[in-house]
Amino acid sequence: MEVSSHGLVMGRVNGILFDVAVFTNLGRDHLDFHGSYENYFAAKAQLFTPALAQHAVINADDKYGQLLIDVCEVGVTTFGRAVADDVRVDVGSVDFEWNSLSVHLSMGGEFSLYNALAAMTAAQILGVTDGVIVNGCERVAGVPGRFESVPNEEGIGVVVDYAHTPESLEGVLHSARLLTEGRIIVVFGCGGDRDAGKRSVMGEIASRLSDVVYVTSDNPRSEDPSAIIEEIMKGTRSNTAVVHSCVDRSEAIHDAISEARIGDIVVVAGKGHESTQETRGVVIPFDDVDVARVALLSRKKNDR
Repeated sequence: MEVSSHGLVMGRVNGILFDVAVFTNLGRDHLDFHGSYENYFAAKAQLFTPALAQHAVINADDKYGQLLIDVCEVGVTTFGRAVADDVRVDVGSVDFEWNSLSVHLSMGGEFSLYNALAAMTAAQILGVTDGVIVNGCERVAGVPGRFESVPNEEGIGVVVDYAHTPESLEGVLHSARLLTEGRIIVVFGCGGDRDAGKRSVMGEIASRLSDVVYVTSDNPRSEDPSAIIEEIMKGTRSNTAVVHSCVDRSEAIHDAISEARIGDIVVVAGKGHESTQETRGVVIPFDDVDVARVALLSRKKNDR
């Protein structure tokens, strides 16, 4: 069960005593609600008290995880890279050694390793045996829109990911960089009627960690798509990446995939599993994976 920081502040889970509460990380996803990282952290920390949890599982590699370890009022078990050996991360898979057992995940990206370690640690606390845990990990299919690889015969990597915060965008681009010696091309935008303060920050991250950036529309909602793009673009100007702007998200995805060379990875970020796009009250069908597939077919035809 996922417990949101909003729900904790509003008392939605009061009266529930969780056997295990898990902390993965804390990013800039709800600062428009909480107002500051301090308030956001305090809201999250409410879950890790005797009133709501009997035991805590905390990511020791996250700076807010370290803070939570220091103030946690229940028993703590930590997880992180230190408990995983011989880690091998690919676009569509992760392999590693854990407690002298080989683990295979059918999903890519370094964050998949952390998510798996969190679940595995929680399962251990609940009495599940190591063999059953490893078998369970290997039976899990990839999660739609989470570092989802779009297979192709073009010699390029295409990944669709829900990354829509500065921290998650940085994480997915870092994961992509570890997988290739080629270029990283990213397509992303920021949602309208949401935290505007993150827009230039995400522009800076994208242009620092990628070689080519296509700034485009996410879900503009009631805002002017061009105005959102311009706010993002302000953050790109201090870095050396080649930056393009294109209001039409489908066109941006097509252009990025068309531009990619063999060995490059195209990251389409921000919408992930979403199947619609909202602009000024109009909602249309839109799926990043479907658009990427069409773009790959178009590229293949043009290569003939």
